[in-house]
Amino acid sequence: MARPIHGRMPPKGSFVVGTIESVKEYYGKVLQGSKDLKTSACCSVEALSPALQKMVSEVHPEVRERFYGCGAPFPAELKGATVLDLGCGTGRDCYVLSQLVGESGQVIGVDMTHTQLEIARAHEEFHRKKFGYARSNVKFLEGYIEDLQSIGIADASVDVVVSNCVTNLSPDKERVYSELLRVLKPGGELYLSDVFSLQRLPSHFREDPILLGECLGGAMYVEDFRRLLFDLGVRDYRVMNRSKIELVNESVSNKAGGFDFYSITIRAFKLDLEDRCEDYGQTAYYLGTIPQLPHGFRLDDHHYFVTGKRLAVCSNTAAMLHSTRYAPHFRIEGDLSRHYGLFDCGPSPAVSPEEGTGACC
Repeated sequence: MARPIHGRMPPKGSFVVGTIESVKEYYGKVLQGSKDLKTSACCSVEALSPALQKMVSEVHPEVRERFYGCGAPFPAELKGATVLDLGCGTGRDCYVLSQLVGESGQVIGVDMTHTQLEIARAHEEFHRKKFGYARSNVKFLEGYIEDLQSIGIADASVDVVVSNCVTNLSPDKERVYSELLRVLKPGGELYLSDVFSLQRLPSHFREDPILLGECLGGAMYVEDFRRLLFDLGVRDYRVMNRSKIELVNESVSNKAGGFDFYSITIRAFKLDLEDRCEDYGQTAYYLGTIPQLPHGFRLDDHHYFVTGKRLAVCSNTAAMLHSTRYAPHFRIEGDLSRHYGLFDCGPSPAVSPEEGTGACC
């Protein structure tokens, strides 16, 4: 079983730091805006709801122009929550999250690129006034996502961790996921958009500054991602969205052609779950009480709860609804006193060209 690693970053000259310095160079100096990207990998491919579109429009133009995300990691029911954004860049998602958590909540943005954070911090007062807050609810910390402890983020101090096309850039993904699980509260949620591959990539991909900076070179093979989370105690995660990445730039296509890349948004909870979907005869009933979601709630790409309609669920799904911040909005019927075998579904690959699922489908 893998265990959390809390040490500082390795010394200069190592492969890890060399890779990190390459990423800093690409995002701090090479890219001046999203128009400079050579693929669709680090550009948002998810359609935002009208409410989220309005929130994005409230963000300062300079912040929006330097946005390099590949998804929309904005889960529901964030009012009053403490949210950590890994690899926040210039802070676009942080300032959207600032509106979602409200003045009583807090957003912590972490990034290692000083020039990106300078832009994020320069507009902090603009957004405080724009949102009508007496004080800013956003703070930006310069540091490594592999070592959140060194910048003062305590154990079990965060309700939700989000990240938008960032963990693929890290040369030490086990360390990243160990850290985010350390800082999450019990029942807390990871909501992550990132780039994954359907094959293991050659090692030289990670050494190519363009492939790495374009979020391709460090993409994890989806099955290795599943195994990593499993070793860290996350035995069931769910896919929210996935989209195939097109390699439209000729030079990038020549280097990475023949490999399949997907932008995938996943959610996982810090819960003690089983590695298979088990049937205990439970049902879940959504009350329709989450703001902006009066008609239904989507847990993942294969569980949509229509308000007022009971839905049979496995024990893992039941736990995701009654042992997290979503509990007030659901009624779970049944318990774990009688087992009926496997739920009528089963583990399947994280993504395929046609569809993507987590552990339950």
